[in-house]
Amino acid sequence: MAKVTQPTAEAIASLPDDPALVTLRLSELFHSIQGEGTRAGLPCTFIRFQGCTLRCVWCDTPYALDHRTPELILTAAEVLERVDQLGTRFVELTGGEPLEQLGSFLLIKWLCDRGYTVAVETGGHVSIEHLDRRAICILDIKCPDSRMSPLNYLLNLQLLRPQDEVKFVIASRNDYEWARRMLSEHQLAENVASVLMSPAFGVLNPQLLAEWILEDRLPVRLQLQLHKYIWEPTRRGV
Repeated sequence: MAKVTQPTAEAIASLPDDPALVTLRLSELFHSIQGEGTRAGLPCTFIRFQGCTLRCVWCDTPYALDHRTPELILTAAEVLERVDQLGTRFVELTGGEPLEQLGSFLLIKWLCDRGYTVAVETGGHVSIEHLDRRAICILDIKCPDSRMSPLNYLLNLQLLRPQDEVKFVIASRNDYEWARRMLSEHQLAENVASVLMSPAFGVLNPQLLAEWILEDRLPVRLQLQLHKYIWEPTRRGV
């Protein structure tokens, strides 16, 4: 598997402190309903970054994986302008993997400076140490069936803050048992705002996952991808 270069404070500080001089590779930027997490159902502006080291078996955004093929190349200033025009105070950075681009750390800061509520969905293989303290981190811990669990950067579990969320995408009973052990060993429910368990869409019956959670009395939130029930599941820009 590919080795992930972790961001450092020095590398981030070396970037220009001017949104007009920081370039970002994006897949899409759109306004929709938040389909996941504790803010599901809220209007949200999504900034989808292009490029991700991971290749999860069940990935639902394969078009955003190849870092060489961005559909949009924008300066952070242009991104901020588009976000302002869309007029929604809740913004989520997603991917691909936003934290693989150093410029995302500055964009998050600039969005927070403007008073936006900023969530960052990250695949768990990049350190969140230098994430702006005002942002909400949604840490997606990869279960074994994704085939990406060896790339989980487990030091992130020590860096989570009370406002953050942890997500497990569950594709099988084996995934569920693994996630349950992680939940217990790292006391995740006690340390973050919410632990989310989401059935891999089209792979695991949500009823099964709900029954497992209820049987074990787990302190987690069952998450369905709301946007895939509102719109056709493969539709982009929603």
